[in-house]
Amino acid sequence: MADIDIRISGQTGRITLNRPKALNALTYAMCLEIESALDAWRDNPQVKMIVIDAAGERAFCAGGDIAEMYASGTQGDFEYGRKFWRDEYRMNARLFEFPKPVASFMQGFTMGGGVGVGCHASHRVVGDSSQIAMPECGIGLVPDVGGSYLLAHAPGRLGEYLGTTGTRMKAADAILAGFADYHISETDWPALIRELEETGDWTKIDKAAQSPPDGRLKELLAPINRNFAGDSLYDILRALENDESAFAADTLKIMRRNAPLSMACTVEMVHRLRSSNSIRPALEMEYRFTSRSMEHADFLEGIRAAIIDKDRAPKWKHDLGDPLSLEVTKMLMPLPEGADQVTFQEDEK
Repeated sequence: MADIDIRISGQTGRITLNRPKALNALTYAMCLEIESALDAWRDNPQVKMIVIDAAGERAFCAGGDIAEMYASGTQGDFEYGRKFWRDEYRMNARLFEFPKPVASFMQGFTMGGGVGVGCHASHRVVGDSSQIAMPECGIGLVPDVGGSYLLAHAPGRLGEYLGTTGTRMKAADAILAGFADYHISETDWPALIRELEETGDWTKIDKAAQSPPDGRLKELLAPINRNFAGDSLYDILRALENDESAFAADTLKIMRRNAPLSMACTVEMVHRLRSSNSIRPALEMEYRFTSRSMEHADFLEGIRAAIIDKDRAPKWKHDLGDPLSLEVTKMLMPLPEGADQVTFQEDEK
């Protein structure tokens, strides 16, 4: 059975992620197939809109399939990972900029690479099982696949908080943070998707929308804005350490598990991208980090601890609280010969 099912159904282009046993983790080949479909449907008059969904109940897409990256990286070969990220980010840009409506239906886990497929759609649907997150700092990366753009445009200081902690968002929180648009009961999804296929009328999604159950983030906005307003990770940590609330204690407990360099770069990226109105500067900045992440950051160690040995005891290169401004600058500086820009230049169509 194919890992992804791409077809035209009625008046829609249909993409179904089809690796339910692997939580629909995104492979390199799947990224290329999605990009090819977007290119084919862009000017096809039969395709009025695109609908993206996934098989199984547990996940829309729980991330990227990174086993091959780890295997090659530990052998000193960093090029496969760079190729994967480069081509995946190009697909993310295509999806974000697609000129026709794109609806995504995100049940269960939507994390990392899944955010890059589902959360750049124009009509993003979540249900009661949905849990959306950018947990990359826990494996020595930064929120990527355009996730840094979403974080930078979240209300207040939610972006810094969500990016450094990897907090999971249910429906209401995902809508508040700008990662989703509509809450619709998952039992209603099959019939709604059939209507979209038959009519190509994306306004049916608006009509089907329902109020989600209350979330958590709205009540936490005040302490988040107060503690995450600093210029750097160091400032944020100092604020949290001087806050005697349960929120601060819980947040510090989470951040102590994550890679300090990744969190410091995430804060800097969110700050730099806040005024951007395009996903491409975000992808370029993400690629500066990820292309260096195996050699100069904590990615390989993060994967070892989380996926390979599963000891959940990573030995990060830095301690929490270390001054990291120079390291952040090095990780986010332009790549030689503009390699971070050439890949993501505007398509000439």
